Amino acid sequence: MELLRKWLGHPEDIYNLLRFKMGGYRAVMPRMDTDSLGCGLRTCYRYLNQTSRSFAAVIQALDGELRHAVCIFYLVLRALDTVEDDMSIPLDVKVPMLHEFHSYLYQPEWKYMESKEKDRQVLEDFPTISMEFRNLSKVYQDVISDICHKMGVGMAEFLEKKVDSQHEWDKYCHYVAGLVGIGLSRLFSASELEDSIVGQDTDLANSMGLFLQKTNIIRDYLEDQVEGREFWPREVWSRYAKKLSDLAKPENIDVAVQCLNELITNALHHVPDVLTYLSRLKNQSVFNFCAIPQVMAIATLAACYNNKQVFRGVVKIRKGQAVTLMMDATNIQAVKAIMYQYVEEIYQKIPSTDPSSNKTQQIITSIRAMSLPGGPMASRHHYSPIYLSCAMLLAALSWQYLSTLSKATEEFVQAGEN
Repeated sequence: MELLRKWLGHPEDIYNLLRFKMGGYRAVMPRMDTDSLGCGLRTCYRYLNQTSRSFAAVIQALDGELRHAVCIFYLVLRALDTVEDDMSIPLDVKVPMLHEFHSYLYQPEWKYMESKEKDRQVLEDFPTISMEFRNLSKVYQDVISDICHKMGVGMAEFLEKKVDSQHEWDKYCHYVAGLVGIGLSRLFSASELEDSIVGQDTDLANSMGLFLQKTNIIRDYLEDQVEGREFWPREVWSRYAKKLSDLAKPENIDVAVQCLNELITNALHHVPDVLTYLSRLKNQSVFNFCAIPQVMAIATLAACYNNKQVFRGVVKIRKGQAVTLMMDATNIQAVKAIMYQYVEEIYQKIPSTDPSSNKTQQIITSIRAMSLPGGPMASRHHYSPIYLSCAMLLAALSWQYLSTLSKATEEFVQAGEN
């Protein structure tokens, strides 16, 4: 019944979960016919679905040959990331592998059979992935190889190095996510679905990746602590505690939340770049691909801001909320409205005593100015009393059905949770 009470409080979630499951997802994630593909590409898409169901859906919705290029790009980086994550590989073996990984793309027989990671199939069958990489147009190959090289070098640098300064935090996020944004942007331009400026403006593309990565790092504080990982920058957390793990202690919850708010404020500084980047996109499939993770991120930050639960458990946006964001974020004006909604939510929660309150207010003011160009913004949610009554009645009649439905739709909304 707790699930029912949550839905009754958010009737739009019920409506959009139903609309999404009944075919609305095809507007943002049309299914791809794989029957016409060669054996190698079919295998690659199978690996894509096995390693990331959420990203698989949005990648397969991309137009034309760009879809294959991004699929291979994802699998190559997944293989590289699997090497980095595998703690069973000795450093004297791992570091050279990371540095040289891009060269394996041109070695038809190269594979690695000793990984213990769950995604090891992308290493064990790397010959299939590298073959399909070499089947791509040279403009795509050059981008993927270059990004793979730069990322491998960056990963090796941070293997035994902790993130100390905010500059190093940006650098780490650049290596693991900013380079992905830059590589994708170059692929978009290479496909000619987007203008050349999209791939050339690496600062904006980098910000797209940093905003997502910082959101994940902020939200995953407790999970990373349990796993023995530390990604919050020492320069920030050391002002609030002697050890990063101290922030999870109940007696430190007030300063822990202040530290959290400072990092969220830092991440919000990427939002203006995100809006500028998205405003340049012309192709609908590319826009959906780029916009959906960004609106998930701003909603996640709004849920985390000033929230003690970050240090006690998992903070996630509701599944119905995620579906609503996916279905709404299909044009730049809608994305601006979403950004405005969630920064306003953050603004209303800013404690007057918070050390970062002035900085938080300042960046939100900047985002407001970009989100309201030339006039008042129409609300994204106009629900009449009749609609609300019907939706609540539907909830009362259908909550068991929707419990099952939410499991079925979970693979489509995990992009906002992972």
